[in-house]
Amino acid sequence: MASSSNRVLPGFGLSLGYTLVYLSLIVLIPLAAVFIKASSLSLAQFWAVVTAPSVVASYKLSFGASLLAAAINSVFGLMLAWALVRYSFPGKRLVDALVDLPFALPTAVAGIALTALYAPNGWMGKFLEPLGIKVAFTPLGVLVALIFIGLPFVVRTVQPILEDLDTEYEEAAVSLGANRWQAFRHVVFPTLLPALMTGFAMAFARAVGEYGSVIFIAGNIPMVSEITPFLIITKLEQYDYAGATAIAVVMLVFSFLLLLLINGLQAWTAKRTGRAR
Repeated sequence: MASSSNRVLPGFGLSLGYTLVYLSLIVLIPLAAVFIKASSLSLAQFWAVVTAPSVVASYKLSFGASLLAAAINSVFGLMLAWALVRYSFPGKRLVDALVDLPFALPTAVAGIALTALYAPNGWMGKFLEPLGIKVAFTPLGVLVALIFIGLPFVVRTVQPILEDLDTEYEEAAVSLGANRWQAFRHVVFPTLLPALMTGFAMAFARAVGEYGSVIFIAGNIPMVSEITPFLIITKLEQYDYAGATAIAVVMLVFSFLLLLLINGLQAWTAKRTGRAR
């Protein structure tokens, strides 16, 4: 009786039922509809759609740029979170607020702003162009946009863990003869690693499906800077719903497998860190 009276939710059966219904309406049924629509194609037709040269090139760009952007954000997001937590400097509150800007800014506005900034006649593009560095309308521009929209995920995931981490552990390591880098590597980083991998996974997941901020700066040049979401939109505009869902199925499967791998590594890392303690 004591255990049942301490339950916050009304009951396991009711709570589980509500959760499953809500999950089905929001996630499972829409995803099932994608697979059902794609099944209207024969296996040969499905394979021809998803392995077309332009589609394969878009896979390489979308997934490759997303992974690279998430990796870059993991490094610089950790550095930014460290600076916000461990140091005091003029304008700290402003920098902390600006981290959330990609969350609040409409993605189309972000794409237009980045294009205006990095176009050959833009504020930064006009200085990079003479150096042979082309950002706008190239894969590099796609990478810049994905870094922009993914950075907050890493910072906001790592920041609270870093705030709760007591500096006494680092000071103890230093007092035992470790330098600052050794203290960070063996004391701080193992604690931050699960959160850092969570931020990496979230940044990757957001980048794979990003459309608004990428579509303008990418230029959508076939076989060069054409992202997979743009191909899906193009097929939908052409009323090729089966082809669009076929490409969407491939993206769903690849994204799920990559996120499953990342979550497995995260769980393994957290378990290993717990044993080390």
